[in-house]
Amino acid sequence: MSEIKLAANVRTDFGKGAARQARRDALTPAVIYGHGTDPKHVNVDAHALQLALRTPNVLLSLDIAGEGTELVIPKAVQKHPLKRSISHVDFLIVKKGEKVTVDVAIVTEGELAAGGNMLETLQNTISVEAEATHIPTEVTVSIAGLEAGATIHAKDLVLPAGTTLAVDGDIAVLQVIGQQAEEPAAEAEGTEA
Repeated sequence: MSEIKLAANVRTDFGKGAARQARRDALTPAVIYGHGTDPKHVNVDAHALQLALRTPNVLLSLDIAGEGTELVIPKAVQKHPLKRSISHVDFLIVKKGEKVTVDVAIVTEGELAAGGNMLETLQNTISVEAEATHIPTEVTVSIAGLEAGATIHAKDLVLPAGTTLAVDGDIAVLQVIGQQAEEPAAEAEGTEA
């Protein structure tokens, strides 16, 4: 995964009023922390950040005016409950070669075996440990030809090279449920005499 470069500037004003003013100026307040450094409070261009965060676990290179560049990943994203715009982001500092634990989307491909079976998704994401500059965007699972009663566990997932599970391998991720038997039609209550 390539890194996306974004410009940021250091925040000197704090509190609700300063955050609201930043949002009115099309900026998103954020904090950068990790590796034993003091937290840095910054503002990032809201539109560019919104576009960048469309990619899950995106690797960002924040060019902080007067402070240098920090390589970060989003750790927590807060959104406005109605507008769905980003109101605040927590960034975690990462270094090239460093392993990080992130949640990655599970995507299915293929069709189940015929017979009206249904796929039940038990986990939408799975926690994995990967090198900070090679975080997978998703893990693909083939469900082609699976029969009723089949279960796919975390240990059955095929992970990209250099990526390992960060959860118990026995966690069920997907299962195939057989078609429910239809109830017989209700018998007529009365009989003709």
